[in-house]
Amino acid sequence: MSTVRVRFAPSPTGYLHVGGLRTALYNFLYARKHHGVFILRIEDTDRTRYVEGAVENLMNTLHWAGLTFDEGPGVGGDCGPYIQSERLAVYREHAEQLVREGKAYYAFDTPEELEEMKAAQEKQRLMPKYDRRALRLTPEEIRRKLADGVPSVIRLKVPDDTSIVLDDTIRGRVEFQSAMIDDQVLLKSDGYPTYHLANVVDDHLMGVTHVIRGEEWLSSTPKHVILYQDFGWTMPEFAHLPLLLNPDRSKLSKRQGDVAVEEYRQKGYLPEALVNFIAFLGWNPGDEREIFSLQELIQEFSLERVGKSGAVFSMEKLNSVNKQYIRNATAGTLSAEIKLRLAAHGYPVPDDAYLGTVIDLMRERATTVEEFVTGCGYLYADPQGYEEETRRKNWKPESAAHLQAVVSTLRNLPDFSAGSIEAVVRSAAEQLAVGTGKLIHPLRLAVSGTGKGPGLFEMMQLLGRETCLRRIERAIQTLG
Repeated sequence: MSTVRVRFAPSPTGYLHVGGLRTALYNFLYARKHHGVFILRIEDTDRTRYVEGAVENLMNTLHWAGLTFDEGPGVGGDCGPYIQSERLAVYREHAEQLVREGKAYYAFDTPEELEEMKAAQEKQRLMPKYDRRALRLTPEEIRRKLADGVPSVIRLKVPDDTSIVLDDTIRGRVEFQSAMIDDQVLLKSDGYPTYHLANVVDDHLMGVTHVIRGEEWLSSTPKHVILYQDFGWTMPEFAHLPLLLNPDRSKLSKRQGDVAVEEYRQKGYLPEALVNFIAFLGWNPGDEREIFSLQELIQEFSLERVGKSGAVFSMEKLNSVNKQYIRNATAGTLSAEIKLRLAAHGYPVPDDAYLGTVIDLMRERATTVEEFVTGCGYLYADPQGYEEETRRKNWKPESAAHLQAVVSTLRNLPDFSAGSIEAVVRSAAEQLAVGTGKLIHPLRLAVSGTGKGPGLFEMMQLLGRETCLRRIERAIQTLG
């Protein structure tokens, strides 16, 4: 078999959709599994949807996810340029070749004429399609219109009464009737190609052997098959991936949750965890394993184990996977990410030893890295207030006096360690003839401002004597 060459070809229209990340991942895994080439190509020919900075964001996000490409913008390669807006002459040359061979034609219809055509067809309950009126123009009329600069497009001439057959690696044999296919615009009046022409031309010129993309492109594939046949080119192998679904089995959309990879990154999901989770949205290894490193995914991945049915995007499952990765991550990995987030939230950044203890305290409690900051801000700065519900439940009229009885002992405690602090609290509870909880709960509220968190005594040891006493005394004065 010739060298496997695959590509991820996103449009720079904003953030990277999680479905796009899955497409990139499957292409990456397939290339690495077969010692092939992974290409990044930017399909920016739809200028109405182009977003400034989106290309850089795409590349940065792929790098964050660990999906390095072998050819593409900033990397180079023998088949560049890899940004379609820099290849316009190539597309025009190929579109005009099809016109010369009678496989495509010029059309000069105005937007108003196309709307009238569509309205008339809808009135007759006909499938909206271009009615090929441009084919009635004589060669002389076409030459004159082109010479006069009349806006024109080049349309594909779809063969009449033909079955177009596709053997898809995932879906098997798929057949389309040409009568159901419109004469697709290939080259727009602004000189930019449509997706269909640019995609096929680039895949051929870049030597792409396998086209692995989302199911939403399956209906466009017969147009691509026609183009491959018209040019006399060998088709790549196609594999159309199943849709990503919400839990209610509707198509994954922003309305029901986050869909941008950048949003999950911002919330503190580890790249390895997100990639592991995304890999299972359509593929499975054939056994009960759920946690895979990127290298293990490369070794196990195959298109034959990708299913046809839509894959449900479960936040519960993603959270479970991310928790496992947080538990197993090195302190160094977590610390670097936490420091960035502390600075972003305006907290002082502590030294590595302190942060290492924070990680030890919170590791089993955190679902995301962000929770090492937002879930325990009291470990970095004094709480600005007290949770109202926790205050009503745990701060009683006698709580101030009870904590005052503890303060003097804590102040003179030779060893401000978790064990010593716990001994003081339990001894005080015994002397006051109250349950230990009558001290522990208000003490936690005083020190952290909340009713939940890591072990109280370990937390107090980390915060230190001075900080704890300051917070307790403030709570006594504030809460009364």
